[in-house]
Amino acid sequence: MMKLYACAYTPSSLDLDRNWMFVTAEKREFITIRTNSNMTLITTAWDTVTDMLTIALNGHSFEIPAHPTTQWLEKNTELTKAGIWGEQTDAWEYSAMLTNPISEFLKINVRLVYKGPTPRVLRGSGTPERLGRTEATKFADMMPVLVASMASMNELNDRLANAGEDKIEIDRFRPNIIIRGSVPWVEDGWKTLQIGEGEHRLDLDVVCRCLRCQVPNVHPITAEKHPRQPWNQMMKYRRIDAGLKFKPSFGMLCAPSVEGHLEVGMKFQVKAMTNDHFFISPMK
Repeated sequence: MMKLYACAYTPSSLDLDRNWMFVTAEKREFITIRTNSNMTLITTAWDTVTDMLTIALNGHSFEIPAHPTTQWLEKNTELTKAGIWGEQTDAWEYSAMLTNPISEFLKINVRLVYKGPTPRVLRGSGTPERLGRTEATKFADMMPVLVASMASMNELNDRLANAGEDKIEIDRFRPNIIIRGSVPWVEDGWKTLQIGEGEHRLDLDVVCRCLRCQVPNVHPITAEKHPRQPWNQMMKYRRIDAGLKFKPSFGMLCAPSVEGHLEVGMKFQVKAMTNDHFFISPMK
């Protein structure tokens, strides 16, 4: 997880967010820490001067352009297909030599891919019929942007502490945008959001709640998976979406309507609320 104080964004993602993913070499299917928790030990660093991205794991590292041109991709990668949640999409595949040390550490033969030019149109709750327009994302599981609340994180941590469990950091939930100054769980009913003001504001449609798997049980520094928490605690009181009753909710999945620039400290406003959120999974 890379922490930024400012970034550009488009309707499909925050800049650099989920533009890459690892796939199995055998089937070209995506792989995440759901099945291999050691992937959380992979670190990234972006040099804004050289615009190079460093990917490192277990003492090995390599650099690639953070914003590769089509010309560079055509010369240094191969345009192929990759599978993600039952969907085939185009992807630029890097050489096996680049990722061999990562394959050895993860004990599975993997390749690194960069999202190809064909849009991954939003599915589930974000279909054009439901959203009212056609939007796409890169390699995100579901939607372009995940917004989370520190007030809700603090409330969950209070429950964990009262149960004798360790508190956790919000980065376990991998949000793109973290807001402060709210009350716990009011985000469950968000419908439209605005960050900033004037012509440079970010308008977000809240597509659905983010229903969680057990990835937050994985410690982001050690890769150890806790056998119970925070999953068990959340299952006690956060199964709030009738669309998928056996998954707890944390955070809201959103779709920007324009492109622009986002900075820490910008004014955050809820423009509309709703009682109609009903999760429809885009995962197949």
